[in-house]
Amino acid sequence: MTSRERILRALNHQIPDRVPIHDSPWGATVRRWHKEGLPEDMGAAEYFGYEFSFFGADTTPRFPTRVIEKNDEYIITTTPQGGKRKNFRDYSTTPEIIDWPIKTKDDWKEIKKLLKPDWTRVDWASGLARNKADYEEGKFCVFSGGYGYDILQSYMKSEQLLITMVEDPDWVKEMIMTLAELTLVMADLMIRNGFKFDGAFFFNDMGYRNGLLFSPDTYMKTHYQADKIVFDYFHSKGMKVLLHSCGNVKELIPILIELGLDCLQPLEVKAGMDLIELKEKYGDKLAFMGGIDVRLMADPDPTKIEEEIKRKFEIAKKNGGYIYHSDHSVPKNVSFQQYVYVIELVKKYGLYPEYEEVVKQEREKIEVKEEPKQEKPQKERKKGLFAKKTKEAKKEEKPIETKEEKVEVKKEKKKFSLFGKKK
Repeated sequence: MTSRERILRALNHQIPDRVPIHDSPWGATVRRWHKEGLPEDMGAAEYFGYEFSFFGADTTPRFPTRVIEKNDEYIITTTPQGGKRKNFRDYSTTPEIIDWPIKTKDDWKEIKKLLKPDWTRVDWASGLARNKADYEEGKFCVFSGGYGYDILQSYMKSEQLLITMVEDPDWVKEMIMTLAELTLVMADLMIRNGFKFDGAFFFNDMGYRNGLLFSPDTYMKTHYQADKIVFDYFHSKGMKVLLHSCGNVKELIPILIELGLDCLQPLEVKAGMDLIELKEKYGDKLAFMGGIDVRLMADPDPTKIEEEIKRKFEIAKKNGGYIYHSDHSVPKNVSFQQYVYVIELVKKYGLYPEYEEVVKQEREKIEVKEEPKQEKPQKERKKGLFAKKTKEAKKEEKPIETKEEKVEVKKEKKKFSLFGKKK
């Protein structure tokens, strides 16, 4: 079974041969693993057999990026959005944004002028070649990007953005819609010119440890329409839609289901996103990806992570609808040996022993449907008073006209024009 077949079965709430596998280790984590046994010429995705392949377009204003300051601890650069960002040198944490390009509506108007579709926003050389290779290999290829609150934090300071969402939701909606429309045009351009996608994977962190960053009502005023047109577009192409949203976003799940979301990820444990609870409540309507506590991966007691995976998989994988992922991303305090053990457990407890029998039953159902229908024997027509007459019978009943009678009928017909009126 290919990754595409396996993931599609999971997203369609069907049983695959095993739980699909994907994850997101930090760059610093992979560098550590290279020192501990991961082959130098191989990335984590190839070594552990991650099953998604991501592609996208540059939907930023494309301001030039340059290094402003650099030392042994951190590096400060400008961003494609026009702001400034501070990162640790090993890129082991989420970057800190220290300046934003949008402080007023006039700033937004200038930025908006730069958010136009363009062929040069796509990597047509190596990107398209990689897409073709991964698609042929059977990877689950997705168009990935973002256009909501999470992306806007690169343009506007979070505190100001949250206040603006309440005080001027129409302005925030305009910004989100502009980015969403650019995203759709670029996705369509890629699809029309050779890229093949099985789905779309969007990023929009809308929660924190204790709940949503903004209310469901504010979501409806600012995000709903954009999510609606984006989800509908990809569904119209026969593709699945997955959403990454960190933090506790339980309150938004009913709305996201209404919009047609196929899968929610990553189900952050420390924020209260309980995989078992969510599966039992929404598992027939929504697939889930993630929910395995990364803190237990680094625990020196291996029985803790085994119990975590065993207990959650038992419920989460029922009737399909689950894809393995950590509950956020794998930090650098998880050793290579510890993570190898994690994947061994995922493969062990992620198996579906009933898969072969399920597939057999599915094939039998298809064969029954495809059996040719036997034609029913035609019933003899009744020769009763109201039986329909055959052409031969009608001919027999029609009186034979003489030559003179035919001429008279022809003359009578000539008295009417094209529209049936007498001349």
